[in-house]
Amino acid sequence: MSESDKFYKFLKNIAIGPALDITFHPWVEGLENVPADGAALIASNHLSFSDSIFLPIAVPRKITFMAKAEYFMGTGIKGKAVAAFFRGAGQVPVDRTGGNAATDAIATGVRLLNEGHLLGLYPEGTRSPDGRLYRGKTGIARMALEARVPVIPVAMINTDKVQPIGRSRPNFNVDVGIRIGQALDFSRYYGMEDDRFVLRSITDEIMYKLMELGGQEYVDKYAARKRA
Repeated sequence: MSESDKFYKFLKNIAIGPALDITFHPWVEGLENVPADGAALIASNHLSFSDSIFLPIAVPRKITFMAKAEYFMGTGIKGKAVAAFFRGAGQVPVDRTGGNAATDAIATGVRLLNEGHLLGLYPEGTRSPDGRLYRGKTGIARMALEARVPVIPVAMINTDKVQPIGRSRPNFNVDVGIRIGQALDFSRYYGMEDDRFVLRSITDEIMYKLMELGGQEYVDKYAARKRA
């Protein structure tokens, strides 16, 4: 077992997991839909920064996220704790500022999947600005086709209410939930990863399933534009 895996187990089972269970009592449905081994994509809606803490703690198997590089450069007690969690849990920093950022991120994702990882992604690309579900970016579809892996849809529920925008202290009286759907098989599209219409169709199917699982209102535009 690598040092990263040891630290991940420490965070999950001793340092953070029990505290989350006691404080928030998060409920989880559909754990049986997460494969015990082998590569797969986890596609989750994104309501809060805490999604990247609640979800890995809830799933027995280690999830590797391609996290924003900024999460690894935090300052102060909170920033350093977040950086330590992501680094210790084996998360992979991704620079979103370069001209080839999207292409580089897809290449990194495919590499991780080819190595057998359970890779977590937020198809919306950023946190929802208002609790609604926004249009997904097609990078997830390209990764699924290039790596030839299933996509497991996950709906995070009420995590945006744990620490709403503008609030410094978390709310503890929140019914936090995680609903995991059955794996989506896109093998019928293998070899068509350069067809933008296929990529959009796959991405829309993933987002529709997230909408069904989480009950969010869907907005057919990108969250980043709404935030801007």
